Amino acid sequence: MNPLVDVFRNALKTIRKTLKDRFVAGEPANVLVRQQADQIDALLRRIWHEFLLAEMPGIALIAVGGYGRGELHPGSDVDLLILLGEKAGPSSERKIGEFIAMLWDIGLDVGHSTRTLRECETEARADITIATNLMEARLIEGPSVLFGALRECAEPNNIWPSRAFFEAKWSEQQVRHHKFHNTANNLEPNVKEGPGGLRDIQVIGWVAKRHFGADTLRDLVTHGFLTESEYQCLMIGQDFLWNVRFALHILTGRREDRLLFDYQRTLAEEFGYRDQDHNLAVEHFMKQYYRTIGELSRLNEMLLEIFQEAILYPDSCAKVIPIGRHFRARNGFLEVANDRVFKRYPFALLELFLILQQHRTLVGVRATTIRLIRDHRYLIDDGFRNDIRARSLFIEILRQPRGVTGALRRMHRYGILGTYLPVFKAIIGQMQYDLFHVYTVDEHTLFVVSNLRAFAAIDHHEKFALCARVFGEIPKQELLYIAGLFHDIAKGRGGDHSRLGARDAMEFCLQHGFSQYDSGLVAWLVEHHLLLSTTSQRKDIHDPEVINSFAAEVGDRVHLDYLYLLTVADIRGTNPDLWNDWRHILLRDLYEATLLALRRGLENPIQQTERIMETKEEALCILQREGLLPNENRKARIEALWQSVGTDYFLRYRSGEVAWHARAITDGRDRVPPIVLVRKGRAGIDIFVYTQCQDHLFQASTSILDRLGMTIQDARIVTADNGMMLNSYVVLEASEGSIIDGGGKYQEREREIREILTRELRSPQDAVSPVSRLPRRQLRHFSTDTTVLFHENDVNRYTIMEISTSDQPGLLSRIAEILTCCETRLHKAKIATFGERAEDIFFITDKNNRLLTESMQECLQKKVIDKLA
Repeated sequence: MNPLVDVFRNALKTIRKTLKDRFVAGEPANVLVRQQADQIDALLRRIWHEFLLAEMPGIALIAVGGYGRGELHPGSDVDLLILLGEKAGPSSERKIGEFIAMLWDIGLDVGHSTRTLRECETEARADITIATNLMEARLIEGPSVLFGALRECAEPNNIWPSRAFFEAKWSEQQVRHHKFHNTANNLEPNVKEGPGGLRDIQVIGWVAKRHFGADTLRDLVTHGFLTESEYQCLMIGQDFLWNVRFALHILTGRREDRLLFDYQRTLAEEFGYRDQDHNLAVEHFMKQYYRTIGELSRLNEMLLEIFQEAILYPDSCAKVIPIGRHFRARNGFLEVANDRVFKRYPFALLELFLILQQHRTLVGVRATTIRLIRDHRYLIDDGFRNDIRARSLFIEILRQPRGVTGALRRMHRYGILGTYLPVFKAIIGQMQYDLFHVYTVDEHTLFVVSNLRAFAAIDHHEKFALCARVFGEIPKQELLYIAGLFHDIAKGRGGDHSRLGARDAMEFCLQHGFSQYDSGLVAWLVEHHLLLSTTSQRKDIHDPEVINSFAAEVGDRVHLDYLYLLTVADIRGTNPDLWNDWRHILLRDLYEATLLALRRGLENPIQQTERIMETKEEALCILQREGLLPNENRKARIEALWQSVGTDYFLRYRSGEVAWHARAITDGRDRVPPIVLVRKGRAGIDIFVYTQCQDHLFQASTSILDRLGMTIQDARIVTADNGMMLNSYVVLEASEGSIIDGGGKYQEREREIREILTRELRSPQDAVSPVSRLPRRQLRHFSTDTTVLFHENDVNRYTIMEISTSDQPGLLSRIAEILTCCETRLHKAKIATFGERAEDIFFITDKNNRLLTESMQECLQKKVIDKLA
């Protein structure tokens, strides 16, 4: 080994350690990244001279990429171009190879290429990335004449003129943003490549350099394409992101640009954030992060649009059409009539968005006008908010038949929405440190309004038929949008965000001229926006008592309709993986049952006996249509079955399910239990098991289904008087959160489930096996305290056990084992997962169908906490 390897390796270690120590001591990354580049320059020169490359004519060592800009983070690649005047001979090739090998040997992460001038030009002409690298080239060692020739061949008059360069970079950015779902607010954002990240700042610099010859962003201020405040905003944002990226590289010991959950808490502490009463330190840190990249993303959008107008749409070919007193259209883009419009008529800051909604030919706002909007936001003060013209314009925007979502999103991007509504400004960038809420509160809020608007779209009428019908019948759609805007407005303040938000909503509505009734309706929706979802997920919605109680709380159909629409939009806007057919059916069933109860009148509630009778009669009609009831033996078996299962059975199942069970159990064939039925249901795969009553049956079923990759959404257990059990499950594919698509694949899956359950449930105690699946990576960074609560349902004589704990593979199987161990009988289970948190509810009794004693509850609580905590 070359003895110089240790010398240079130690020199590199010293550089890295010194910079790390200085960063930990508080020195900013914007100083250190440049000093690291300088020190690596010096190290490379020493090594270059050691291999006598400096003595060879026609060869230069050039820094490119980020290193070429003089920016080098701890884990960044050192991108090098070894430039040759002519093709290298054998001796030169050997020395270059030894030089690169030395760099790898000492621990330097090198990205390198060796090219002649001609090769550089040819490849740069064909590849925008190579052309961009050459634009940032910086000579480290070698002939300046050769380097000058490289700069000349990369000029816009030779390759990639500014128009083509801009279009390529614009397209490149769109593709990159699409990889991150076109949002800056991902749970685990990429500091460099994500929207609003460092790459977005670099794109501005590249385009400016290509078009204006600007070497720095500061030069754009001189050119009049960047204001001083915009420049400062870019620099502050860049410094913040550089600090985050520098810290990430030090923390991980490598190039890591993803701000994963693994690192967020640690970085928050290192940057000095502390837990407070209502928000965790990591939430404060991430809020600043999201606000920073949000502002950078908006600046990137505006500045690229300014470049677009300058490069692609010169004013010489402009077609200008006046629109009202304050605006005009230029090539399809809206602009102010003059630069003094907002100063003279501040309410025009809102009027602009209304005009965009009302003129379909307009495709956007001119970038120069966007800049004026941003520069005049200071005019939106209490006087502005109290101006009847401003208030009327804001409500008129919400009342428009089209463009409501687009207007609100554009107002948010331009900084108007948060300025007009200070309560909205407080939630910008607000995140909740969990896996359930995948968007910041402001982004979630706008998704909810977008979902509400979508119910009016024709292409949603099939997928959300009930929502579309209800949406078309509500009297004032703007009230629904306001409820959507305010439903989470108080997140992050502490206290009950629903109640606090209801007060804000009431105040807003009254200030904007709504009646006391309309204002009260919006406030009620905000305060109770979780009522429908929690009732559907946590209570037995087949129980008439539950429906009657819920109907009384809602009060009338108007409140029910608005609440149903808001709930569906809220769930769909919380997490893309949260909405599925199961939740859809739960909400729809609860809505329809409540609507029926309201139509009957709250003074005439549905009785259990009435419901039982209706279910039996409807099931008999189904069986009669199938020609089964004329068979007296079959009819007798059905009556005996129904007699054995008890009345509670008919409250838990719909008439179609009752007929399905009866048909299979009484078909007259001499089948040995278990009888297992599997079919595609309304909201998942329906599984029915009819077998002898025995211990471990539920535990075995959960274990088998877990091994099959299924998640149980609902479980209903009925023990008949004849010693048989009727167990039903609604399951979904764990990996998809839905049913497998495709007829052939589904039929194969159905057969697999039926055959395995039939075989293994003959001996359930042998079917129980530990789950070997590992939890998702993200789950390791969240923990939910395990809690067990008990309360009683005196009407149906159940003890209700509510378990909240961390989601984990095999969770339900472990709970089933505990239920068996404590000699309890399960009647129903409702299973729900919210990100990293599982909230499961079990309706149980003792073996004699009595409420659990206090000692049995203590047994369950202790075992659950011991096994799951």
